[in-house]
Amino acid sequence: MPITPDIILVLAVLFLVVLFFIFEWVRVDMVGIMVMVCLPLLGLVTPQQAISGLSSNAVVSIIAVIIIGAGLDKTGVMNKLAQLILKFAGRDERKITSMVSATVAGISGFMQNIGAAALFMPAARRISTQTGVPASHILLPMAFCAIIGGTLTLVGSSPLILLNDLLIVRGVSYEHFGMFSMTPIGIMLIVSALLYFNVFGKWILPHTKASKVSGPLSPLLDKTYHEVGEIYEMKIPVHGFNEQCLSELQIRSNYACSVLASYNAVTHKRNVAPRPEDTLCPGDTIAVIGEAMFIKKLAADYGWSYSHELKVFADDLAPTNSGIMEGIVSPRSQFVGMTVRDIQLRKKFGVVPLAVYVGHEMIISDLSDLVVSEGNAFLLHGKWSAFHQFKDQNDFIFTEPIQGELQREDKAPFALGCLAVTMFMILVLDIQLSISLLFGAMAMILGKVLTIDEAYRSVDWMTVFLLAGLIPLGLAFENTGAAKMIADMLMNAVGVPSPTVLLICIGLLTSFFTLFTSNVGATVLLVPLSMNLALSCGADPRVAAMTVALAASNTFILPTHQVNALVMRPAGLKAVDYLRAGAGMTIIFLVVLVAGMRLFF
Repeated sequence: MPITPDIILVLAVLFLVVLFFIFEWVRVDMVGIMVMVCLPLLGLVTPQQAISGLSSNAVVSIIAVIIIGAGLDKTGVMNKLAQLILKFAGRDERKITSMVSATVAGISGFMQNIGAAALFMPAARRISTQTGVPASHILLPMAFCAIIGGTLTLVGSSPLILLNDLLIVRGVSYEHFGMFSMTPIGIMLIVSALLYFNVFGKWILPHTKASKVSGPLSPLLDKTYHEVGEIYEMKIPVHGFNEQCLSELQIRSNYACSVLASYNAVTHKRNVAPRPEDTLCPGDTIAVIGEAMFIKKLAADYGWSYSHELKVFADDLAPTNSGIMEGIVSPRSQFVGMTVRDIQLRKKFGVVPLAVYVGHEMIISDLSDLVVSEGNAFLLHGKWSAFHQFKDQNDFIFTEPIQGELQREDKAPFALGCLAVTMFMILVLDIQLSISLLFGAMAMILGKVLTIDEAYRSVDWMTVFLLAGLIPLGLAFENTGAAKMIADMLMNAVGVPSPTVLLICIGLLTSFFTLFTSNVGATVLLVPLSMNLALSCGADPRVAAMTVALAASNTFILPTHQVNALVMRPAGLKAVDYLRAGAGMTIIFLVVLVAGMRLFF
């Protein structure tokens, strides 16, 4: 096939796109927009094809599934999922990464990988915040395993769904593959990916410093209130302690510490911001904030054990669920002239006063009888949901934005129901992915899990425009004949190879095409070519076709796959990060794929 001016143009555009990705001259979503605009101006695609990415099944599915994920996060479902993973993995980065990645890979075997990744992303980000593990160290392996998870079953990815329809060559229809024909190879690929990140993770993952999660104060507040100390978990022994109420213990007065939460081992009742009249019993666990020397003295005087690591209160006092805010008493505050005891901050508002700044003096120990004046600065601890409700009272002017948001936990069953119906539509009724996911997103909005404005805000529009711009680039490859020319050149260069060399060449060619064109387009183009070549070499054409369908998931070294693009901004990744981690994964994928095909077929 001759090289035409259009082929030269589309290859030049591809070269420039790769340079923009590597050197980051402009943001990646702007690269997508530039491609969308330039391709029709160069005559490589029609104007309709140029903007077709905005309405493509993949992009619409991403928008819908992000909204569904936001709904599940809003109802607290993803927080519970995060806590379940942390229960088994603790704070060990390798265990966390492996558990999240393996779970997403398993889900990807039965639903579109973009859906599995998007649904898990809120939980992964919460885990990152609570453990201090950089988000990129969780999300990048998760994205790779979500892509690989599509190789587990015949419905795991679009190329495999198409595969049986393409098993016709030279007028002969070949035997169809079963639902789990490729599962052994898929398992090998997932295990190899998990081992890859466990062994080489510290060299290939972005060198991002872990977030500091031990200190409860923000950097701004830490400059002023560092004497408040840090949070400890204290265990009251079963013997040697008589039931007492908090006010009788006088922990604040005697030890300059504040009790943030309590847990009764018998009733399993948790109490965040316990009141002075609440009782502590033998065997209870409490969370206390204070300086280390006072915590040690408190523990020694009562015979309690203490730990800096939160186990019982890991969820309640996680940075994603609670924190410390500074509130300035406003001129209109109803608290002016009242004592701190009379305000009843714990009972009425669910927050614990830690310290009060009066003039230039910080008071920690004796707060109860302090008379509140306009301009006093209160340091308060509580759940973010309590602060969001508190801010509407106009009694305090908070000096920092309140994190988190009000969760609608009562809507959790409805949100899970929406997800279940969506999955039923996809897997059983075989309704198009984008329509099924849009139904789920619509149901969550109509069911008041999310408002329409919250749904719009949840969508990462950078991802949308990046993908929408790359889809017409794949069309330009097909329109100009560049894709077929490259495939023909490689096939002609190979000649009559051995079965193993044939599979390596097919895997390499497919991996190259899926970086820049849709995996569906690469599959439709290369399955007939590879089957014909296999027949010419005396090899099994079904094996060649399967290799194409599986190798279409080997797309890691650029953020062009929709899953890679999805995690790019939340993980703070750059194009070079994909190249560093994806180069080795690409080679391992090909080696394991060819070995698996030779072993099982």
